[in-house]
Amino acid sequence: MEEFLDNFGMTIPSLRGIYETLTRKKPIEDSSESKLAKVLSAFDLTTLGIGSTLGVGVYVLAGQVSKVYAGPAVIFSFLIAAIASIFAGLCYAEFGARVPRAGSAYVYSYVTIGEFIAFVIGWNLILEYAIGSASVVKGLSSYLDNLCDHAMEKFLGTHLPMNIEGLNHYPDIFAFGVTIVFAWAIAMGAKESTRLNTIFTLLNLSVVLFVIIAGLFKVSTKNWAIPKAEVPEGYGEGGFAPYGFAGIIRGAAICFYGFIGFDCIATAGEEAKNPKKSIPFAVITSLAMVFLAYFGISTVLTMMLPYYEQDESAPLVHVFSIYGWTAAKYIVSIGAICAMCTSLMGSMFPLPRIVYAMANDGLLFKFMGEISSKHKTPLNSTLLTGFLTGAFAAIFNLKQLMNMMSIGTFLAYSMVAACVLILRYESDERRDSRNLANGRLLLEQSDADCGFLRMLFNSSRSTVPSKKTSRIVTMMIMLYVIQCVLLTQILLPFEENFSGISVLDFIKLGVNIVSLILTLFIISRQPVSSASLAFKVPFVPWVPGFSLLINIYLMIKLDIMTWVRFSIWIAIGLIIFFAYGIRHSRMRRRELKILADSESRERSEIDSISSLHADDRFSTQVPLMVMHTTS
Repeated sequence: MEEFLDNFGMTIPSLRGIYETLTRKKPIEDSSESKLAKVLSAFDLTTLGIGSTLGVGVYVLAGQVSKVYAGPAVIFSFLIAAIASIFAGLCYAEFGARVPRAGSAYVYSYVTIGEFIAFVIGWNLILEYAIGSASVVKGLSSYLDNLCDHAMEKFLGTHLPMNIEGLNHYPDIFAFGVTIVFAWAIAMGAKESTRLNTIFTLLNLSVVLFVIIAGLFKVSTKNWAIPKAEVPEGYGEGGFAPYGFAGIIRGAAICFYGFIGFDCIATAGEEAKNPKKSIPFAVITSLAMVFLAYFGISTVLTMMLPYYEQDESAPLVHVFSIYGWTAAKYIVSIGAICAMCTSLMGSMFPLPRIVYAMANDGLLFKFMGEISSKHKTPLNSTLLTGFLTGAFAAIFNLKQLMNMMSIGTFLAYSMVAACVLILRYESDERRDSRNLANGRLLLEQSDADCGFLRMLFNSSRSTVPSKKTSRIVTMMIMLYVIQCVLLTQILLPFEENFSGISVLDFIKLGVNIVSLILTLFIISRQPVSSASLAFKVPFVPWVPGFSLLINIYLMIKLDIMTWVRFSIWIAIGLIIFFAYGIRHSRMRRRELKILADSESRERSEIDSISSLHADDRFSTQVPLMVMHTTS
């Protein structure tokens, strides 16, 4: 059969060949020169991160979480969410210093895990940013329409109705137009678009600061210690934490969404002037600034008005209305509009960079990776994604699709945390083949002398990572992920009915927690790579491990229909990958070129040896001919 297929130029790849194809990795030190303009400073990246993260949620989340979940203890919910986000941010910061290329988590997984997983991550990031952009511009359109007494809805709903289930009642032409304008602004240059983002971000921060300062004149500590007798039924036990510790944790899960967006900083790594320093600085600084804004707003809001009287949709406007501050209401509206503009910029800016990075690697269509010679931006991918995002916002009802954006985000965060662990404990043999000769022999001898348990806990205290220790880390990471998924199921009784928890539930929880800690301890015992980095995540593997746990927990909590829609999106991506990407991959072309060069060298060596043998035969035949002639 194989001979029959070979006659027609067809071969059946082996399982090992398929595995090697799907896991081929991109070198960290990619020699290809960037075509994007390096114009972004640390300040530009910081304002980009703040603008993308500190969206309209700062005007909504504090009131919603305090009323329903945590009460005045919402400040601790934001603190827990901020700590969890910083863990993820530190992982992004290390990779930004390692691999300052466009593509964010897509590139990070490409250099550590392989091409197939990288494509899946990149495909999910496209979905995340597209839905995020569409939802923000839709929110901006609805907000302005409300200020204009629904004039746009009445006109378009009457003249251009769309009576199709799952779609908008009317085509939102305003949302489409705003998206095209922002896409054009982003296409005009990275520096120009970040300047526009900086203006909106500074206006947004100014409004947040105004709210905090103005609210301080009306705060009262009594609202943090309301007796239970004065609390309406259904609003907890009163006091600072009326819903208990469980309420604070549930509130933290909601607040975590308020910190999503900082990862857009990593997508601009190829356009940063000094990415190895500015990306870690921008990630950490933006998250710290966002936490201070959320902390200040929630503190003032819950001290101005009892938590059970908060308005879930517009808490700041509501509380200023109660105090009769009409001007403050309009200032808040301006801040909300600016916040939505910065969120839109923060969501649209990375989207074409992801597409460009994937197209540049050959995994998406080539025209998407072309760079404008004038503006030094991925012009085609920017305008194309802008048009599709605008059409998405104009036509579709996005309420049911919002959770799909969360899957893409949490999956990307999880992969980055796992990639940090893999690279931190990778074998130095892969990173530096020049020291292979003596190093490999010593490593193999030391591994042979050690039993499995001794290697597992590195009782010999080896300081040089080998392929075997790297495999141990990879296996432990896979085991840790499985344990995290099991933990989400074990915690169900604790979340739903705390009073009905059995002793067996506590035993299962204790065993799972001990196994999680033991797995991370085994990873911590393995020798660490000697690679020199401008920034490193502290307390590895504990920080990436905690980040992995949080993101898996939140991802598993999403509803089943979200996973169904996510599966459909993945199926579309897999068709593109196997029909186009796997054959046009730049890494595949590089491998074929290396193979062709190797075969060419072998042929030349064979030819030279053959000619040498021919010369030897000629040199032995000449004396015989001379002797024969003489005789």
